Amino acid sequence: MPGRQGPDRQNQLKVRQPLNLFFEETDPDRWIPLDRYPRRMVRFLVRGPARASGARRVFLNLAAGLDRIGVPYRVNDFGHTRSNQEDLVCLIGQPHLLRRFEHHTPMMFGTALYNHPVDDEHLPRRHALRQVLVPSDWVRRMFSRSWPDLVSVWPVGIDTDLWAPAIGGRRKTVDVLVYEKLFRDRERFQVELLKPLIADLRRRGLSVHHLRYGSYREGELLALSQTARSMIYLSPHETQGIALEQMLSADVPVMAWDPGGDWQSLEYLLRGVRYGPVTTVPYWDARCGEKFTSAVDFGDVFSRFWRGVETGSFTPRQMIFDAGLTLEAAAEAYVALADKYTY
Repeated sequence: MPGRQGPDRQNQLKVRQPLNLFFEETDPDRWIPLDRYPRRMVRFLVRGPARASGARRVFLNLAAGLDRIGVPYRVNDFGHTRSNQEDLVCLIGQPHLLRRFEHHTPMMFGTALYNHPVDDEHLPRRHALRQVLVPSDWVRRMFSRSWPDLVSVWPVGIDTDLWAPAIGGRRKTVDVLVYEKLFRDRERFQVELLKPLIADLRRRGLSVHHLRYGSYREGELLALSQTARSMIYLSPHETQGIALEQMLSADVPVMAWDPGGDWQSLEYLLRGVRYGPVTTVPYWDARCGEKFTSAVDFGDVFSRFWRGVETGSFTPRQMIFDAGLTLEAAAEAYVALADKYTY
């Protein structure tokens, strides 16, 4: 019949409803009401633009991915949600936003939320959670002990256009970037791991650049992705490891400290939380580089790793694509989850 269209064409003509994204970082007043605003201005004048937190990076990369695949979204449109309380809310980041929603509002919560369900074990009783998103499988297993059948894995994507291999024959001036993310017992780890490791590298005649988590702006790491031949990554565990994946996306081989064992968060250990095993590299395969467990096996593993660096044996960027860790693939996975729980 004239004018009749098949199912595929009918689907193409449908106008997709925007996702309802909500993100906001906490910045409370400290001394007097509304003092957060002048404090922000002073921080900007003294320190320059604020560093993107992990939660903000998740939000920004998700939004960038949605832009690339052409999926519309609203950001912090509380008016729309109040008028359309049956629409799914996608809450990313800080849990303080929960109080802005009715208890019956359907919600997809995460990632970059609570560190552990013990922070709010009764959350599913107070809100209509369709799903809680966490960045990797070991975190899913940990969360599922408290919230069974409610947790899915969704890692944020990496901007592979920005975090790309060095252009042309650009000279690499840093042999090894040592990236340190040590918090608990840092002084002990400096003596037992960090200082001996750097001394070993220098005895081998290698140039070393030491970068500590929280002490740099993202542009500095981006510049190092173009000048570093390799990276050693020191972190006791990672839920995803965005900085690590950014360097892998730039095709920088990594030797990762992956001690395994139990989750070593002192705050949660004191609250009775025990979980293991954890990992520093939840997204990883042999193309990325090598892993070591302690200062004892560092030397032998590094010798093998450096041979691979010098011969160009590692291809970490391809892992990022194959694991679906691009902006586009991650956005598509997020949309699929949102569509699954929209009802």
